[in-house]
Amino acid sequence: MDVPDEYIDFSAKYKDWISIKKLAIRPDTKPEEVVFHLAGVRSTIDGRMFKLLGIKTDVLDAFAASKASGMRAGYSSLGQALQHVDSAEAKRAVEDACDNKTLVPFAKTYLLNRLITSLKLDTSLSQQAMSKVFPYLKPPKAPGRMGKPKASV
Repeated sequence: MDVPDEYIDFSAKYKDWISIKKLAIRPDTKPEEVVFHLAGVRSTIDGRMFKLLGIKTDVLDAFAASKASGMRAGYSSLGQALQHVDSAEAKRAVEDACDNKTLVPFAKTYLLNRLITSLKLDTSLSQQAMSKVFPYLKPPKAPGRMGKPKASV
């Protein structure tokens, strides 16, 4: 078996969380495949970072979902989303999500990202966005999800 000269190996284990992502890069590997893989690594750790800091992301997710329900998807609603982040109601949600006041700026960052995502906008490359441009790139299925059993004849 030929061993690739280049590869991407990402592994993390912290408390009850583990993530392992590997990609062998061969001469026929396209750059978008590498970027697709890196986007997967990023999505694995992005939300986790806030939780590891102790920010209650579920509180901010609920706030973002409640505000996003009244906004249209797209750039035209971006100004409205920014106003929500600066509202007194958002300030309360951010404070409720943080046991430590020094985490408030990070919680606001998380909230802004969640509002933007709820508008169907991306602030970075994602596997979902890349698979729309490059249809042969498919996001991996979530572990543990099995298809429906086939009916026996």
